[in-house]
Amino acid sequence: MKLPRIIQDGLKLISGNVWGQFISFVAYLVLSRIYTPDDFSVFNIFYSYIEVLIILSTCKYELSIVIARSDREAAASARLALRMNTIFSLLILTALLVAYYLFPITSSLPAGVALMIPFMVFFCGTTRVYTFLFNRFKEFGQIAVSEVVTSTSGVLAKVGLAFSSLLHSVGLPLGTVLGKMLGNLNYLLRLRRLNLPKDITRQERREAAQKHKNFPLYTMPKELMNSFSYNLPFLWLALYFAEDAVVGLFGLALTFTFRPINIFNSAFEKLLYVRTTEKVQARESIRGDIRKFAIWLNLIAFPLFLIAFVWAEEIFTFLFGGRWEGIGFYVKCLLPWVYVMLTSTSLSFLSNVFFRQRTEFFFYIGLLLLRIAAVVYGIVARDFAGAILYFALSGAVVSLLLLVWYSGLIRRYERGL
Repeated sequence: MKLPRIIQDGLKLISGNVWGQFISFVAYLVLSRIYTPDDFSVFNIFYSYIEVLIILSTCKYELSIVIARSDREAAASARLALRMNTIFSLLILTALLVAYYLFPITSSLPAGVALMIPFMVFFCGTTRVYTFLFNRFKEFGQIAVSEVVTSTSGVLAKVGLAFSSLLHSVGLPLGTVLGKMLGNLNYLLRLRRLNLPKDITRQERREAAQKHKNFPLYTMPKELMNSFSYNLPFLWLALYFAEDAVVGLFGLALTFTFRPINIFNSAFEKLLYVRTTEKVQARESIRGDIRKFAIWLNLIAFPLFLIAFVWAEEIFTFLFGGRWEGIGFYVKCLLPWVYVMLTSTSLSFLSNVFFRQRTEFFFYIGLLLLRIAAVVYGIVARDFAGAILYFALSGAVVSLLLLVWYSGLIRRYERGL
């Protein structure tokens, strides 16, 4: 049976990232044996700050690059996002230097790890902008190359730093920063191939900011809430269980249930975003592509998720070693949410295509409230496992509701053709 074109193109895009992710997976089999659950706890707390701050750094203007009507408009949006990212990163660095050296504070992160935050935010922000630029021009191969460089160099750095007596304690965050920096450099070396206009004026940047104001007004707060609520177990809950290995167990479970899903979603969201935008601008039907994508996705994913759910504890303790016993519970909590999100996140670009960011924003307000309730329950009841169970359940419910809403957007568009 011949696969639909949308699936074929998506698999090509994913295949470019397979090597880097394979290296990363193999390395984690080593890292989980040379770094302790406490080391992973610090790293997960560090990265939770990054995922929240990166949304503020560009105000999500990078998302407007794909839907811009001209290359000049796309270049103006990119310039705008890059400048905002640079200024924001410098402000974070200044604030942290003041906080840690002029007014010493108590934090869940060591000073050396905290001071890596602005550098990671800067490299993540520029990488996102360049990714959407290359996505606009359908340079999917170059995106995959940069992801391979990022993951491979980051893994090698983490393994190497683990054997340094001086840098072992910061090996996981520092290796991640170095990997992201090299992936960013790879984009810069290939940026000239896009032949972007270089004479973008301040007025053009202002016009792009005004035209795409829905991104900072609605998409940024939506993603900020989603990222904040997603990281609540590390930002809030971990403070009350800091000495408990369960934080590290949950962190590794979260990483390895979401890592393959994020690879898949990132690839197909890029592909579907460009293709759907082109068809909507040309007033063509989009139902066929999205329906084929959803059917093939679930035919492939369901048996894999079922196997992972039934044998979660055996699979993960075998892979990562005996010190990670108990990880299976957290994997089972997360899998139903991840399965629903596999489809809904791949279609999240639809709110941008149809300029319905404001409506989508309210879904994430509800999600934030549900997740806060789950975390507060865990703190009050001193029940980390129960908090994670309710936390994952809230994600599954809202992801399902979003999927229904995205389907409604498609139906309304098709009726209007």
